Amino acid sequence: MRNAEQTIGKLIDKQGVSFISSVDAEGYPNTKAMLQPRKREGIKYIYFSTNTSSMRVEQYRENPKSCVYFYDKRFFRGVMLRGMIEVFEDKESKEMIWREGDTMYYPKGVTDPDYCVLKFTAQTGRYYSNFKSEDFIVE
Repeated sequence: MRNAEQTIGKLIDKQGVSFISSVDAEGYPNTKAMLQPRKREGIKYIYFSTNTSSMRVEQYRENPKSCVYFYDKRFFRGVMLRGMIEVFEDKESKEMIWREGDTMYYPKGVTDPDYCVLKFTAQTGRYYSNFKSEDFIVE
């Protein structure tokens, strides 16, 4: 795909909601809506915040395979990125994506033990636009 990083990066940045999937103990996909990523480095690394106590965190620790999906309703286009998720609870990672107002979700602040960072590392993707799909490798 030509200019994948630029095209998909813009699509990601304009969406307020993303969908993230994990694999449960029985091998079934589990998908949920998430807020916009907190940070991204190109389209290779995408960071989300979540509760350490969540079912997803447990699933990612057991099986890091994942995908994220971003959908642009206005232009009926979307991208699925497949890859792996790592769970980080270290101070540096948590501070890196912390935002003012996050105490609404994590009342004890940036050191809240129920706050962690999900780092998604994309390996491949599939982009849909203009009634066509295209697979690509994330470099």
